[in-house]
Amino acid sequence: MRRWAVLLTGALATLLDVGSGMPLARQGSRSKLLLISFDGFRWDYDQDVNTPHLDAMAQDGVKAHYMTPAFVTLTSPCHFTLVTGKHIENHGVVHNMYYNTSSKVKLPYHPTLTIHHWWDNGSLPIWITAQRQGLKTGSFFYPGGNVTYQGTVVTLSRIESVLHNYKNETEWRANIDTVMRWFTEEGLDLVTLYFGEPDSTGHKFGPESPERKAMVEQVDRTVGYLREQIRASGLEQDLNLIITSDHGMSTVQKKAGDLIEFHKFPNFTFKDIEFELLDYGPSGLLLPKEGRLEHVYQVLQSAHPRLHVFKKEDFPKSLHYAGHLRITPLLMYSDPGYVIHGRLNVQFNNGEHGFHKDAIDMKTIFRAVGPDFRQGLEVAPFDSVHVYELMCKLLGIVPEPNDGQLNTLLPMLRSGPEPSSTALLSSVRLLVVTGLLAAVTVPAWAV
Repeated sequence: MRRWAVLLTGALATLLDVGSGMPLARQGSRSKLLLISFDGFRWDYDQDVNTPHLDAMAQDGVKAHYMTPAFVTLTSPCHFTLVTGKHIENHGVVHNMYYNTSSKVKLPYHPTLTIHHWWDNGSLPIWITAQRQGLKTGSFFYPGGNVTYQGTVVTLSRIESVLHNYKNETEWRANIDTVMRWFTEEGLDLVTLYFGEPDSTGHKFGPESPERKAMVEQVDRTVGYLREQIRASGLEQDLNLIITSDHGMSTVQKKAGDLIEFHKFPNFTFKDIEFELLDYGPSGLLLPKEGRLEHVYQVLQSAHPRLHVFKKEDFPKSLHYAGHLRITPLLMYSDPGYVIHGRLNVQFNNGEHGFHKDAIDMKTIFRAVGPDFRQGLEVAPFDSVHVYELMCKLLGIVPEPNDGQLNTLLPMLRSGPEPSSTALLSSVRLLVVTGLLAAVTVPAWAV
């Protein structure tokens, strides 16, 4: 009954507050917003490690059972979905790597972070939208936060070096101190802050390893330090904090007897391929040479039971991935735990992501606390594409066109005192009779 009360309160708040664009509980003021991503933080990483600070954050605010990332479950595409509210096929950052099928150029993750036209592809992230509406924003290591969008740059930004040490806890605290100064001394309204862990440790040692568990404890200590600094900076009543991630992590089946190895497939040859993007986890892109598309497709379609190969036009529409010009005529993904080996076996990670977004290991976390969030609320799973609309609501800005739905996450926000479940249900019956609920869309998970 408590969950029903929360969901229905959100529906009623929608009726009373449609289009206001201002925080539900703070119509006369504007709260600041800090979005933090701990890369590769799987949804259940807090269940086998003591995480008192994340637990306290959930008690003081909102926790999702888990959040479903976008597909493909890679760092840059998923992070850009969070700040645009768009499916990957609609924002165009389709991979961690920049690639060009004509020139055959492929660039790794860090150089891709500075390729302006890879990110500035017609979609405006929340930093730019907020600045156009009079706010000041910052990006600290967040993917996509260091390039120009339609001639505009983020107010303040930092980008990590190629050899950056993601594990340095002392630096993590220094970065938090810098962000606090951005809010208090530079007057920023929105900051996105990125940490490359526990992703890096999960890749190297695997998601079930003691090293990953130790890194989650470090993340939790950092959350505790962050909340202390928010209080010390006098921001506790003026700052909404969201902690989330881009994707989860799955254990790689490195010694399985049925590895996916393109160089061993019968009747397949790379001589038929004009361009390939393989050996980067469990997803792949292929551009066959002219006249060879159908042959390559037929060969690969049944080449391995754990490999799922599609023509671009036949890729599952529910994944919202293939409908972009950057996607090649053939694309594929493998079953959880299996990576794709191309010309040679060059992948040696013990943990990997990039799998289907519905795989439970790909689910990730969502925590939120602050003046505009309810307290002690756990909500059902939702898709990451909805977070953008929520952030725009918190900042009181008009969002760009996007694929999210604000109503999905409105129950997280305060909207005055919460009525008892009995009184609320009676009110809802009255509203139904009078037709006032006709315009309210209740999320599928609410019924």
